[in-house]
Amino acid sequence: MSHAAQFYIDGRWVEPASPRWFDVVDPSTEAPFERLALGNAQDVDRAVAAARRAFPAWSATSVAERVAMLRRVLAIYERRYDEFAEAMRREMGAPIAFARSGQAARGPAHLNALIDVLERFKFEEQRGNTRVVLEAIGVCGLITPWNWPVNQIVVKLAPALAAGCTMVLKPSEYSPLSALLFAEVLDEAQLPAGVFNLVNGDGPGVGEAIATHPDIDMVSFTGSTRAGVLVAQAAAPTVKRVAQELGGKSANILLDDVDLEEAVKRGVAACFTNSGQSCSIPTRMLVPRQLMNDAAQIAKRAAESYRLGPTDDPSTQLGPLVNRNQLERVQALIQKGIDEGARLVTGGTGVPAGIEKGYYVKPTIFADVTPEMTIAREEIFGPVLSMMPYDSEGEAIAIANGTEYGLAAYVQSSDIARARKVGRALRAGGVHLNYPPADFHAPFGGYKRSGNGREWGEAGLREYLETKALVGYGAQ
Repeated sequence: MSHAAQFYIDGRWVEPASPRWFDVVDPSTEAPFERLALGNAQDVDRAVAAARRAFPAWSATSVAERVAMLRRVLAIYERRYDEFAEAMRREMGAPIAFARSGQAARGPAHLNALIDVLERFKFEEQRGNTRVVLEAIGVCGLITPWNWPVNQIVVKLAPALAAGCTMVLKPSEYSPLSALLFAEVLDEAQLPAGVFNLVNGDGPGVGEAIATHPDIDMVSFTGSTRAGVLVAQAAAPTVKRVAQELGGKSANILLDDVDLEEAVKRGVAACFTNSGQSCSIPTRMLVPRQLMNDAAQIAKRAAESYRLGPTDDPSTQLGPLVNRNQLERVQALIQKGIDEGARLVTGGTGVPAGIEKGYYVKPTIFADVTPEMTIAREEIFGPVLSMMPYDSEGEAIAIANGTEYGLAAYVQSSDIARARKVGRALRAGGVHLNYPPADFHAPFGGYKRSGNGREWGEAGLREYLETKALVGYGAQ
């Protein structure tokens, strides 16, 4: 049974106060397949009141009790794994193979990492005559995006639960099904009533109500920098903590000693992850000028090898963008790249060959992109790679650091010591050396306008804790 017409508040599925209706559209067919109820401030008030009532008891639970709860959540999620993959295939257009191996896989990955952290974490520490105690911050408002639906829910919800917080979740209205599924998982795990509450809605109707609410102690937001500014402004009068993971324009520096074929192919693959709809992917490839032509041809072959098609076909590698607005924005930015003089290597505007329906974009490679061009500065959020030439290592670092963003950066070199040195010079929250596997314990977050605070692992848990000093506590 679908709960799209209901919210999950105080341990029950309830009717919205006065719903507005929103069509959830399959991006691969452009056809609506579900009607979602959108809430308002009255629904948020009800959810916050439930979370506030539940906070004293949940924050007083033991670490062992919270670990046991997270293990139950993990077991139920894994049993319903295929349902999560199918939900994300439909709601945000992830090809089914990637929905299973990438999108759905993030739930267990982060839950396992958080359980490991929680079992070892010290909530109290003696410092001289003072006892330093870390306590749950309180009621948290969690606002998550459409591009990695389960990933962003789990990296907020799991550490909030582990810290002893209660919460109100507002997922994106474009990808609500996986959030509804997660609410069912928590309900089956018998999470106490009021600890978790779900209110669907848009930014003005529900997001703003969460950010401004005087009984919410913290807001964790993931989305665009523009929206993040609005959340921070709305939260400021109540002086609540605001943690943000925002936009990115990550550079991928290929040093002159790389295996060019391997480095470029893997760089294209990383850029095209999730159809390019990821804030931390390497969308600017910095290449030694003398290698640009060869690198561009390798990138062209790599991009043209991608198979676009129906999202339920296991052989489809590149899915659609999430909605028509996103499609039109990406098309406009591709045209901007052409107009500003970037060399179009492959792809471009228009409908990909063989595609009749869906918000698909041609896999696109630009070469000879310069730092002042729009496609070198603005987050595109589509399968578009900007290849930029440089003449020295110092210039590459300057170009990489020369944007308003600082979420991630990448360095490729056959000399790990050289890669480490360059990595230390990059102003980004996460620097990836030689395409490493994901580390779900590593702090995730950005410098500059890419946000503040950190998610994932221990760093993510600490975001949901307040520090209390019991001065004069005495020696232990």
